[in-house]
Amino acid sequence: MYKIRKAEKLADKIYLMDVEAPRVAKHCEPGQFVIVKMGDKGERIPLTICDYDREEGIITIVFQSVGASTEMMAGLKAGDSFRDFVGPLGCPSELISEDIEELKKKRILFVAGGVGAAPVYPQVKWMHAHGIDVDVIVGAKTKDMLILEKEMEAVAGNYYPCTDDGTYGHAGMVTSKIEKLIEEGNKYDVCVAIGPMIMMKFVCLLTKKLEIPTIVSMNPIMVDGTGMCGACRLQVGNEVKFACVDGPEFDGHLVDFDQAMKRQMMYKTEEGRAMLRLQEGDTHHGGCGHCGGDE
Repeated sequence: MYKIRKAEKLADKIYLMDVEAPRVAKHCEPGQFVIVKMGDKGERIPLTICDYDREEGIITIVFQSVGASTEMMAGLKAGDSFRDFVGPLGCPSELISEDIEELKKKRILFVAGGVGAAPVYPQVKWMHAHGIDVDVIVGAKTKDMLILEKEMEAVAGNYYPCTDDGTYGHAGMVTSKIEKLIEEGNKYDVCVAIGPMIMMKFVCLLTKKLEIPTIVSMNPIMVDGTGMCGACRLQVGNEVKFACVDGPEFDGHLVDFDQAMKRQMMYKTEEGRAMLRLQEGDTHHGGCGHCGGDE
């Protein structure tokens, strides 16, 4: 069992947990993920590692309640435990394998959307620890939906919050902030974009036009996390890849986002049925023709 040390609500439907997982903490690197499971028959949920403390043996995860399993997970408190906590899985960020001195010569831009701030943070923190200042853009619908602001400000060279409603930070999408930074004379050697699929798609369309190499994390389409279910299959240039074992990071200018988003939508109906069963509990009769019932 993997004990939860801390459970905190960061924003509406967004939660942070510190979990005792010393073996995972000992070996993980920025960009990797874990699979958590609450009980013997629970769903296996892949989550990108937000932070880690090797000495304390702690892994920090951040997740958004979007379905029945994550809704139940949101109810866990400090002192509760996960049945399984598997990792580290996936490949570490390709940037951390580069020569440090060469990396220091690059101008790097990180772009996060919503919960994407969680997997961006450990990479920015790693950069800061190695003397590399990077620019970070984080976007959300409103100020209340921005997460890890203090943590990000502490490790970013420049931190740029964006809100869709314009009430805080830059008014507008992350793409308009990228354009503004370029117009102000900023030049970037590489961009790392992590967030909702549609956000990454439009960031890549822009950075391709601006000729900025871009790395994206395809963790939103992972299900099983071991390469066996095929749910995270995607087209990257002329090759077929699996996000969980070949990634989760890929060249964003080669990813077929439209295909990936169609694959992602395949699971929405099943997620909705599971949520309905959770909400209705013992009163869920099935056979209504809409929710799938007892099938």
